[in-house]
Amino acid sequence: MKRFLTLVTAVAVCVAASAQAQLTTKKVKIEDFMEKTIKIVTSGNMFFDQSLKDEVMNRWRISPFEFCSLADFETLKTDENYYFMLITKGQFRKESEPGLSYISILKGGPAAEKGLDAMLEVVSVPIMSAKNPNGREVIFLPAILDILQDHIVLSMEKDVNAYGGLGNYTMNITESDGMTILFADEDLSDEITDKVLNVYFKNGMMAVDTDTADMAITENLPKTIVSFTVAPDAAEKGSYCYKMLIGAKDHKLYYFRKHRISKKFGKGFLLEDINRIATSR
Repeated sequence: MKRFLTLVTAVAVCVAASAQAQLTTKKVKIEDFMEKTIKIVTSGNMFFDQSLKDEVMNRWRISPFEFCSLADFETLKTDENYYFMLITKGQFRKESEPGLSYISILKGGPAAEKGLDAMLEVVSVPIMSAKNPNGREVIFLPAILDILQDHIVLSMEKDVNAYGGLGNYTMNITESDGMTILFADEDLSDEITDKVLNVYFKNGMMAVDTDTADMAITENLPKTIVSFTVAPDAAEKGSYCYKMLIGAKDHKLYYFRKHRISKKFGKGFLLEDINRIATSR
């Protein structure tokens, strides 16, 4: 399902000038990433911006970086010498307004004159509700930045990684055997009843309160995976919920799926997700 972003996004497609021309793939388009400066665009939210600045300075390792304002971005976005990291708001087709915010990385260039949808999207990760974020986005920010960097490096190596997106990492759940998976109670949908817990939550799968789950992330607990869901604060027809499982210490993305929110399927991990995760271990 395509989403429309107020500040982003379009999935790049391969083009060729002629049958004899060299195919310009996404891997080729971003092969200069480590050589170019990435501009970290502040959002205007002082609390989140300070957290982002602190974590970027501590964690960003794959390219030179500088910070800039939204006004600077508007001036520089057509410059091919820069990549940009910024907060974008995403709106799916049937939503009346954007429901989610993402951390997006875009490549600068002349196409930006046509709007941000025309810019090359390197990667976007959902991070919080567009309205009334719950604060977990700050707790998971260090892990998200590492996930972004790992994905970019892999995308520079193979087009299958560049085009496959974050959904490819769901296969990593098969590598979680012997690890503890902490599901925050607020990340579980109404489908996850006591009966479901009794059947599936074993071999290291545990439902815990959100504070306990978040503490595992902040303390970088080894051999521990923590749930993180992102959904609109007030979901409407056409809204989606993203579900992630992230390593508390290695910051590896072990699971990444989304589903459309409806009367039948609410926010959080569904029974289908729990079954898929449990049977993959």
